[in-house]
Amino acid sequence: EQFLLTNECYQALVVGKFCEPIDSHLAYVAYKRGKCHMELIDVTNRYGLFKHQARYLVEEQDPALWATVLSPQNEYRRSVIDEVVSVALPETKRADLVSSTVKAFMIAELPNELIELLEKIVLQGTEQEFRSNRNLQNLLLLTAIKADKSRVMDYINQLDAFDAPEIAEIAIDADLFEEAFVIYKKFKLNVKAIQVLIKHIKKLERAVDFADTCANSPDGKEVYSNLGEAQLNEGLVTDAIESLMKAEDPSFYERVVDSAKKGNALDSLAKYLKMCRKKVRNERVDSELAYTFAKLGRLSELDDFINSQNIARIQDVGDMCYREALYDAARMLYANINNFAKLASTLVKLQHFSSAVEAARKANSIQTWKEVNRACVDTQDFRFDKIAGINVILHPDELEETCHYYEVRGHTNELITLLDSALGLDRAHNGLFVELAIIYSKHRPQKLMEHLKFWRKHVKENISKLVQVCRNNRQWAEVVFLHEIDNDYEKAAKMMMDHSVDAWDDLKFKEIIAKVSHLELYYDAIKFYLDQHPDLINDLLTVLSVRLDPAKVVERVSKLNHIALIKRYLISVQEKNVSQVNEALNELYIEEEDYESLRQSIDTYDNFDSVALARKLEKSDLLEFRRISARLYRQNKRWKQSIEISKKDHMYKDAMDTALQSGDGEIAEGLLDFFVKEDNKHAFAACLFTCYELVRPDYAVELAWRNQIIDFAFPYLIQVLREYTHKVDTLVIDSKKKIEAAQQQPSNPVPPPVPSSYGFPQPPILPPGGLIPPPIMGPPGMMAPPGTMMPPTGGMMPPPGQMMVGFAPPGALVPTGMAGPGVPPGLQAPPSGYTGDNFGFF
Repeated sequence: EQFLLTNECYQALVVGKFCEPIDSHLAYVAYKRGKCHMELIDVTNRYGLFKHQARYLVEEQDPALWATVLSPQNEYRRSVIDEVVSVALPETKRADLVSSTVKAFMIAELPNELIELLEKIVLQGTEQEFRSNRNLQNLLLLTAIKADKSRVMDYINQLDAFDAPEIAEIAIDADLFEEAFVIYKKFKLNVKAIQVLIKHIKKLERAVDFADTCANSPDGKEVYSNLGEAQLNEGLVTDAIESLMKAEDPSFYERVVDSAKKGNALDSLAKYLKMCRKKVRNERVDSELAYTFAKLGRLSELDDFINSQNIARIQDVGDMCYREALYDAARMLYANINNFAKLASTLVKLQHFSSAVEAARKANSIQTWKEVNRACVDTQDFRFDKIAGINVILHPDELEETCHYYEVRGHTNELITLLDSALGLDRAHNGLFVELAIIYSKHRPQKLMEHLKFWRKHVKENISKLVQVCRNNRQWAEVVFLHEIDNDYEKAAKMMMDHSVDAWDDLKFKEIIAKVSHLELYYDAIKFYLDQHPDLINDLLTVLSVRLDPAKVVERVSKLNHIALIKRYLISVQEKNVSQVNEALNELYIEEEDYESLRQSIDTYDNFDSVALARKLEKSDLLEFRRISARLYRQNKRWKQSIEISKKDHMYKDAMDTALQSGDGEIAEGLLDFFVKEDNKHAFAACLFTCYELVRPDYAVELAWRNQIIDFAFPYLIQVLREYTHKVDTLVIDSKKKIEAAQQQPSNPVPPPVPSSYGFPQPPILPPGGLIPPPIMGPPGMMAPPGTMMPPTGGMMPPPGQMMVGFAPPGALVPTGMAGPGVPPGLQAPPSGYTGDNFGFF
């Protein structure tokens, strides 16, 4: 064995294998010398050398080796553990060997075996170093907490070098609350101890007793503080306040205040807050103390408090008191900080209206005046409501609400008085006048119009609202007036027409309608007057005549079958010569059988359908209308129709005038034939006189001769003879003057005219290409003087032997269409050598 321990020059594995069957102890030594772990473990297991194996394991400190030995598959594990606990570790004096061994047991998760190990070292060991080792004690307690909780309390009582706070926390996590409490109590950690009692054990009675035992300890106040917090959590407000006062702890004042208010422990709260004021300077503390005094009704203490030095939020306290109807306290608080607005509100609640008005005047706030006013109205104290109300209604935004407040409570008389008293103020705004008008509209309609007229400039600013109110109340006259002052004349006029019973006035309507710019409304007004006031329609039309379209007026009125009602208007505008107006008036004249006016109308104004009117009058039973019809036909150059009408009515004078105006000889001669057939000799003579210029003399004489009325044609013949002789004399004189004028120009002699056998000078022969001067013409139908032949119309008869322009040669027939005027087609020209001495009528 000595050789094996000291000799280094052998192979431990070979020697160990050799020694195993001979001496297992020597094999163990050889293996130990050569660090042959597995062979050593094997031999010690086989031969029961567990004590040697335990010592070897402790000394080697090899985690892998420990893991192999402590493995559950090792059937010898229990034997090895017993030897380690009982022999190997107690023998060692090295802490590192103990530590590695304990660690190996922990890794192998052998808590019970570890406890045995630690008990052997810490509790039963002889080495003082291990007995008082903090880590070993901690490890023992932790292992016991984990593996065998029943031993923990015993270990706590026996050990005193472990880390108490950490172990206690672990014990708490393991639900070992009593053990944790004992740890804290043993190590004088009273605060922690009472926390365990409160939070985990939850025995406030034990906590109270424990706190009393700690009253004189250095941390006694903190213990009471924790106790007080716990009592607060449990709702034991009074007990909590007592504990906190013992602790002299103001840190929980917020919770104490809230809890005391809920639990109505205000007396205790006042004491606590007084204590807090000595410890801290805090707004909340002072504020809550003031509120508590107010809540308890201790107004004298409150007055002393607020008048002494403090940092309370008096405003907030006052607001709380106000909300909780502690008005006396609130009054003191608001007065202390000169908050006159809130003071006024509080005085209102106390119904001290006189003082409230003074406070409101100092506050000078619209909201304050409003509150005072509302309170006076609610209590029907109308001595002070006007003072406050005027200050309210002078602000436009508050006016409507104030009026509504009075109205819904039935105080309309007081409201009218209030508004009326404000109208004369310098600060009066237009809304006051409007709102008073609205009140009048609802409750005093008889005063509304007077008010509107007097204050028309002021109500104009917000007229739409007032109009709507009046419409809702069916005050149509006032609505019209409002539209008028708003220059909305169209709406005013429409309103008058829509509600004529209440709103219409003739003079006012005509004044308004004349200012309307929408022309269509004029015609609506005309229809309105025709329907409801037909006797005034012409006055209306006269007012509107400048802007009306007469044609449109006639059209609209005609559709209503009231054209006769506007006759006076039509006469006044007829000077514009509008066809519709003329025709309408003509129709009226026909209906009225007023032929004189009709004649004057058609003579003066020609813009109408005269033919249609003539046809209508032609069938009339009145002679004068038929005469007008003939006249209209004549104006339209319908001569035959006009003459026929006149002939039927024996209005021969009219017929003659028509024939004359026609300028048509055929028509005139036809009229002569009619008179001859009617044997109206006098009319025949008159027609010859009237149509003198149209009737051919030869036709007239022949007609008279054939019908043996030549005597009635003689006036006509005498006139024709006189006219023709005068014309011949005039031609002779003119011819002589021309000859004399030509003789006075020798430089360009003109051959004298050759006298013809007809008594007329022959025109001079002009050079080739010269122009033939115009012939001298007589009047149509004029007969030639005796012994002469009348030249054809438009020229002179040529001298003998010369052919006249436009005449056929002697003995020739005149072709149809080429005969001269007065020569019928196919008539044979005068024979050769004819001189015209025997010229007669054709």
